[in-house]
Amino acid sequence: MTDTPANPATPAPNRRTVLAGLGGIPLALGAAAPAGHGPRPATAPGDTARGSRRAPATTLLRGAELLLTMDPSVGDGPLGTLHRADILMRHGRIAAVGRRLPAAPGTRVVDVSGRIVLPGFVDIHNHLWQSSIRGGCSGQDLYGWLAACNRTTLARIAARDMYRFVRLAALDALQAGVTTVVDWVHPIPYETGAHYVRALADSGIRFVYAMMPPASGTGPAGRDGPAGHVTRVKRDLLDPLPLASLQIAAHAGMATVDTLRQYGALARDLGVMLNSHVLEHRGDRADDPIRALRLAGALGPGLLMNHAIHLTDDEIALVAEHEVRVAHCPLSNMRLASGIIRLPALHARGVRTGLGHDGGTNDTSDMFGVMKAAVGLQRALHQDPAVHPTIPDVLRMATLGGAECVGLADRVGSLTPGKRADVVVLDPGTLNFAPRIDWTSQIVLNGQPPNVSHVFVDGHLRKADGRLVDTDTDAVVREAEDAADRVRDIL
Repeated sequence: MTDTPANPATPAPNRRTVLAGLGGIPLALGAAAPAGHGPRPATAPGDTARGSRRAPATTLLRGAELLLTMDPSVGDGPLGTLHRADILMRHGRIAAVGRRLPAAPGTRVVDVSGRIVLPGFVDIHNHLWQSSIRGGCSGQDLYGWLAACNRTTLARIAARDMYRFVRLAALDALQAGVTTVVDWVHPIPYETGAHYVRALADSGIRFVYAMMPPASGTGPAGRDGPAGHVTRVKRDLLDPLPLASLQIAAHAGMATVDTLRQYGALARDLGVMLNSHVLEHRGDRADDPIRALRLAGALGPGLLMNHAIHLTDDEIALVAEHEVRVAHCPLSNMRLASGIIRLPALHARGVRTGLGHDGGTNDTSDMFGVMKAAVGLQRALHQDPAVHPTIPDVLRMATLGGAECVGLADRVGSLTPGKRADVVVLDPGTLNFAPRIDWTSQIVLNGQPPNVSHVFVDGHLRKADGRLVDTDTDAVVREAEDAADRVRDIL
């Protein structure tokens, strides 16, 4: 694969374009620049600094063998499929999708012939700080893991070490093709939260900071209680970052209905979603979380429920009626012996669902593994290869479906002109992927994070030729190991 400045001359047709027989017909145009006639620049323009509001360089991905746009109005079928097509990114947006798009002088041209291009993955449930306990408490169910690993560790992580754990996990997700992550953050002091947000921002990933307010405000925001704490985090830490947004995280249960009502009202006041764990473990039934959410007035399209494994028929009907969204985390659910979500029943009722890694109990970032598990669990349980989710279903869940669940579908999730340029390039020419049979299925069944060759977030190049850009991964790992040593010493 090559990454070169544009040549102002129209490229000569190659065997692939001749066989395609499509010449220069655009398939979906946003504002494609006409070909220019100026001097070829000596070097391609680089990206701006992370977090900058300046536009990145214009980039053309040339000649993708398979392009899954996730937009039926742009390509064919439910996944919006195109063959031998280009994508033009300008000012952080998808400017055009089509065949043999012209490139103006100064455009960075990346040859993606023989590659697969699709929207970046959208991980709608994670706890990135839990990279600090990867592989820990591996013989425990949810309750044992929470008691022995989660709670004992979180309270002992210093602010500077929180940065190191979160950055490690965020970069892991990014290099694996995740361009948007919803990070459910437990109550932490303001200073620690500031380091947490900075780690996410420094990684270059798009993120939703789903913060659970502390019982009482901490630091300077404490005078206004939880609402003041959240407002300050939003105003001072998140609003200045173009890739950041907010959700309010909560625990649902009858013992906390008043708090749940308060958090729901805060979310509505701020115009953000409420995000709650619901019925992950069979023992959660004792808390009656669905009843609590109903009494708190929280049921609605502004609610994202994580896990939702043990819903009854009546509860599924209620969730569907109120257009609640659901995050499915199959690898975590398997690891903790939590059960298998009733995904076909949710789908039959029209409940929107996306996919999540779920932090330390997913143990690493691998959306390919999450997709394969989501398909395989239902096939094994129902003994039916046609059961939901099918391969196309799960690819949509991992991209546009996830974006729909968290209110970002107007910005990300598909390669639609006008949307933000969050794009992933896959290399199928590897030992684990080749030979070509059915590439769409092979993405789910054979794909692995090393197949991700290039990642763009908001048009910025974050991974190129299999390596994160401007990132000393050895140093990131070393700093996380040092932080883990300090936590172990305290424990």
